[in-house]
Amino acid sequence: MTTPVPDPAAKDRALLVELFGAAVGAADPMTALQNALPDPPQGRTVVVGAGKGAAQLANALEQLWPGPLTGVVATRYGFGVPCKQITVMEAAHPVPDQAGLDAAAALLKAVSGLGPEDLVIALICGGGSALLPAPPDGLSLQDEQELNQALLRSGAPISAMNAIRKHVSAIKGGRLAAAAYPARVVSLVVSDVPGDDPAQVASGPTVPDTVTRQDAIAMIDHYNIDMPDHIRAHIASLQANAPHPDDPVFASNSVRVIASARQSLDAAAAQAKARGLDAVILSDAIEGEAREVAQMHAAIARQVKDHDHPFGKPVVILSGGETTVTLRHKGRGGRNTEFLLSLALHLEGAAGITALAADTDGIDGSEDNAGAFVDATSCQRMRAHGRDPRADLNANDAFSAFEACDDLFSPGPTGTNVNDFRAIIVR
Repeated sequence: MTTPVPDPAAKDRALLVELFGAAVGAADPMTALQNALPDPPQGRTVVVGAGKGAAQLANALEQLWPGPLTGVVATRYGFGVPCKQITVMEAAHPVPDQAGLDAAAALLKAVSGLGPEDLVIALICGGGSALLPAPPDGLSLQDEQELNQALLRSGAPISAMNAIRKHVSAIKGGRLAAAAYPARVVSLVVSDVPGDDPAQVASGPTVPDTVTRQDAIAMIDHYNIDMPDHIRAHIASLQANAPHPDDPVFASNSVRVIASARQSLDAAAAQAKARGLDAVILSDAIEGEAREVAQMHAAIARQVKDHDHPFGKPVVILSGGETTVTLRHKGRGGRNTEFLLSLALHLEGAAGITALAADTDGIDGSEDNAGAFVDATSCQRMRAHGRDPRADLNANDAFSAFEACDDLFSPGPTGTNVNDFRAIIVR
């Protein structure tokens, strides 16, 4: 009887899933909140929040908080979990809908009429920008939908998108915190943005920044964003001015980043080393066009494989951040899946290299996968199933390519969001 020979790629896929789990676990809501909570106030405690992990954060907060709570959080459809005291509202992502409009109104109502003895705990994480549409006077939900679609098509980095969004909103750019005044606002932020600037996460509903409407107009021009004329006119108007961080209404507030991509990558690296594999972190803040970032990662992986430089093999190469996709066609997939299809093309035939890239919230783009797996045979297997990987990349249809060869990675919603996770094992 012949003993089956273990498939090295299958073994490394299992390890990659383990590393993804370590990264997500480091951002677990209970872990993140345990040592970050403020002291209870003399008055009421009101909770507000938004993002793909907001319901899980609210659930954990209810278990940790020593007194009564009220409040409301908004999350993506399918990402809600039951809470006893905090209302969970679900809405659309990445293009906002009426449910999001209702959720934004509910958050603003929750913080209205508070006094100086009251406390607002804001649970903010990635995805909140789309989940909290709140068009200013003179604009509509349709205008916010058109704005989001224009931004998503543009390929602009998330920092530029959020700088623009917060000038077309009645809740973003610190406005939710301003509405809570004179109550004190403590913002607990799970960062999904490169650099971990809390004012950028969910477009900063409770965290103002210094970006001006003039800066927003400059970004629209720099990235050639196809902005409807009437929305651009609003951004250029005095009405679009966002609160400044020096405004006295924010004087007693505080902000803390409780989980981030760096912490998650460190956890993945530690897990790899516990499994006897060296690990290096390129960066936790990589930005750029997904297919081009993939080309850079492939070049590094090949250099390691062929020359043991700049790292010796075996090794796992880790990185985080948020790439962008300039939409050329209406295919299926998100930025991680597009990254991977480009990576597969540049690693074709490079035996001994296996990769996973995934969104840590469990959903990449508009489909139900977080990402996918790549190895030296990926493109060959796609072609065997009738796909042309180069044509699929050009059509922004990476999902279909990986679906055909059954290489999608679909863990489901994770309850957190610290941006993209990329891991490449080189042996």
